[in-house]
Amino acid sequence: MSKRDYYEILGVTKGASAEEIKKAYRQKAIQYHPDKNPGDKASEEKFKEAAEAYEVLSNPEKKQRYDQFGHQGMGGNAGGGFGGGFSNMEDIFSSFGDIFGGHFGFGGGFGGQSRGPQVARGSNLRVKVKMTLKEINDGAEKKIKVKKYVGCQHCSGTGAANGTAHSQCSTCRGTGQVTRVTSTFLGQMQTTAVCPACSGAGKTITQKCSHCNGEGVMRDDEVITLNIPAGVAEGMQLSVSGRGNAARRGGVNGDLIVVIEEEPHSELIRDGNDLIFNLLLTVPEATLGTAIEIPTVDGRVKVKIDSGTQPGKVLRLRSKGLPEVNGYGRGDLLVNINVYIPENLSRDDKKIMEKFLESDTFKPKPGTESGFFKKVRNLFE
Repeated sequence: MSKRDYYEILGVTKGASAEEIKKAYRQKAIQYHPDKNPGDKASEEKFKEAAEAYEVLSNPEKKQRYDQFGHQGMGGNAGGGFGGGFSNMEDIFSSFGDIFGGHFGFGGGFGGQSRGPQVARGSNLRVKVKMTLKEINDGAEKKIKVKKYVGCQHCSGTGAANGTAHSQCSTCRGTGQVTRVTSTFLGQMQTTAVCPACSGAGKTITQKCSHCNGEGVMRDDEVITLNIPAGVAEGMQLSVSGRGNAARRGGVNGDLIVVIEEEPHSELIRDGNDLIFNLLLTVPEATLGTAIEIPTVDGRVKVKIDSGTQPGKVLRLRSKGLPEVNGYGRGDLLVNINVYIPENLSRDDKKIMEKFLESDTFKPKPGTESGFFKKVRNLFE
């Protein structure tokens, strides 16, 4: 079954602002909240669907990827995953409960169950990776060194001495959250917020790790291997799941955002998936015809230049361009032909050219101008 468009799910347009997307999700979440629709599987599915849409559209990197490639672009990437999808309702509340100013419920919370201690998440990292045209054509494995927060090995990232010096938080009694019930026109509204004493961990450290001072993370260098797919372009962003900063005192690592920088080629110009090469011929080559080598991303190839080739002619070499990213098609190589006219001639050269003036062969005839000049002439007719 094909997935519905995320913008359609939330009822917003593609140009909606972040605040409009957030407001639309809040309305859908309240409408289809499981505690407001007990036992209604259809409402529960719509609630999950709205959460998945918001998870993508509220993230600038994922939104850009979705806008460019749709659901196909959310299915996988270089070493990590794009996009939405939640395994259960608890995942949704864990990710987005705070959009309502605290995790909420109607009549006692979702399913009457406590969400339990909070799981911390590390921040994302952003790095730039330079790619040559050859690497973009073939795809590449890149190794980069990143300075980041990593889990402390001495305390296993817990922040506690030996990884075990903990006690249950007395404020939330190990639940990681504090609950408050208020009366509203809808009835009693229960809001649940992260425990301020333990930051949602449900436990406090009795003796800090001396190596990380109780933070659970330390600054260090890490070498990361990236598998960049073929066909990427300047400014494209790839998300590598779990390779960002480690979370304080355990939890889930952030993501590594890889921004592609394209190094210019010495001879080829990129235009989407097509490549352009400007070929400059001499007057004899254009007049008599020749075979000449031109560059491609896979090496040089020989092309035939017909006699009488006019300036402005374009030769198209099919499938000699760049591949579609995560696709099956390839662009073409376009060879733009121009003719070099020398500015300074020797006396002998001038005598040769003067003989051409006397020949009818070298006199232009009506209707014989090149395609380029025909286009220019048509602009003024």
